[in-house]
Amino acid sequence: MSDQLKKYLFEDQTVRAEVTSIRNTWKEIQARHDYPPAVQRLLGELVAASALLAANIKFNGTVVMQLQGDGPIGLIVVECHADLGMRATVKLREGHDVPDDGTFQSLLNSQGGGRFSVLLDPQDRQPGQQPYQGIVALQGDSVAQALEHYMLASEQLQTRIWLAANAECAAGVLLQQLPKHGGKTQSQDPAAVTEDTWERAQILADTLKSDELLTLTPDALIRRLYWQETLRTFDPATVTYRCTCSREKVADVLLRIGKEEVDDILAEQGRVQINCDYCVKSFEFDAVDCAELFANDSAMVRHHSGSRH
Repeated sequence: MSDQLKKYLFEDQTVRAEVTSIRNTWKEIQARHDYPPAVQRLLGELVAASALLAANIKFNGTVVMQLQGDGPIGLIVVECHADLGMRATVKLREGHDVPDDGTFQSLLNSQGGGRFSVLLDPQDRQPGQQPYQGIVALQGDSVAQALEHYMLASEQLQTRIWLAANAECAAGVLLQQLPKHGGKTQSQDPAAVTEDTWERAQILADTLKSDELLTLTPDALIRRLYWQETLRTFDPATVTYRCTCSREKVADVLLRIGKEEVDDILAEQGRVQINCDYCVKSFEFDAVDCAELFANDSAMVRHHSGSRH
């Protein structure tokens, strides 16, 4: 399996690890776009990070991770479902060059206005329930450091992340110190053992090189790092490419734009064409399609208002 995420738990249950290696899905994402090398690297790292985060959500829904930039990169978005189906896109600013040696900060936060946000959106929202969104400033020199900053601010759990990406693979490792429950260790001082396991796990993971992340399978990587540890291993989860765009969703966008603006576009261009930012699939609506769309919407509104009397 070339696209997988695996979870591991240290013997004293005080630290958990996740490793993801994504190849086919990552190539699917790239195949639809021609991103400069520096953008490709940052997007790949966010793709790996989104799988690591989505694997932990406790509901059936979606994690949307965004790097909002004020430099040459305006926006990087990765959307990942709880079952690890994902899609991704980048918006570059017109008239801005993207140098191959561009850094995380120079490409996304050159004016200091960059933001990192995570949206958690349950699929079956209760009435009135809103998605949870956390936003932090773009701190650090990498996607991993920005995400660590977000995790500390939102979850108050010690978390370390290592990410790497090239044209072939997007990969990552997440370590997290779990809340202390007591009675889980053999030591007289459980807190000391917890801290010791956490420190040791980090020190060993800090020896990771990018090429190891990009070439080793999750099990091989964990063996290379923690061959002296006893770890509980969980079944792998598969990462897949999935774009959820549809003609119905585009129709909803046109209804939100409004009849007047849609009529202006029709008068100017003869049709309304909208391309999906993720998979670049094109959706076309001619004058007849648009007239039918707004007529059906008006009929629906009349039906609902009539049923209330």
